[in-house]
Amino acid sequence: MAILDARNDALRTNPPAGVQHLSSGGSDWLYAVTAIFGVTLLALFAHKFRARAGERFFHYLFIVATFVGLISYFAMASDLGWDLITQANRRSNGIDRQIFWPKYVFWVVAFPAIVIALGVLSGVAWATIFFNVFLSWIWIISYLVSAYTRTNYKWGFFAFGVLAHIFLALSTLQHGMRSATRVGIRRDYTMLSGYANFFWLIYPIAWGLSDGGNVIGVTGSMIWFGILDLLLVVGFALAVVFLSRRWDYGRLNIAFTQYGRVPVHTGTYPEKHSANAATIPPATRAAV
Repeated sequence: MAILDARNDALRTNPPAGVQHLSSGGSDWLYAVTAIFGVTLLALFAHKFRARAGERFFHYLFIVATFVGLISYFAMASDLGWDLITQANRRSNGIDRQIFWPKYVFWVVAFPAIVIALGVLSGVAWATIFFNVFLSWIWIISYLVSAYTRTNYKWGFFAFGVLAHIFLALSTLQHGMRSATRVGIRRDYTMLSGYANFFWLIYPIAWGLSDGGNVIGVTGSMIWFGILDLLLVVGFALAVVFLSRRWDYGRLNIAFTQYGRVPVHTGTYPEKHSANAATIPPATRAAV
């Protein structure tokens, strides 16, 4: 630990401020989380070359999510991307706390990635997927606005976020489950949706005790959120990539080509018919 502390001079280069602020140990932990996101990003990027063309959708989705996680946690580990917000509750009235906004940026990308993965896997309509994505954005942005509110009116924004969270949970657990049953993937969808919603359930508690109520210090909250983000995003991404090896992308209508999503009734790749298109006279092709 002494060697690690000697190498980590982030807090000397970017000094913290406020009564509640990030500690040197907290910075070390955040750099460890950064490293895990980096390793996961590289592993997903390398593994995508083993997937067949048209079956890399989930790889692309979580490469983006882990990339943003890498950047966000690097910023927080370096004690960057924060504002001092005066706390208003009775326990810590007038105390300034470092509020790190990069984690909210990460959630705005990572939560929709999970929502999109569940939606595409279950076969729900794109309208439902978009609806769920916007619910996740309402949830996280409400928490962000609440964290920056210096009075107890912050709990009103928190309540709006909780309501969006409830709507999202009902949609993924109920509507998504029915659709997953129709396409014959109920077991895997149950595991993945249950996994995501279990950890999502912990986020309001962690937020209420940290950026909301200032019961837990900045370092303690970073440890809690770091564990949650790793288990939720990295764990979910690896589970999806592992389980996807046994999925029939054509049957599930989640195979993609340069022409778009493969029709479920054919399950074939349009590129395979490109040779036939080449035999069509130029005049005919121009007319088409």
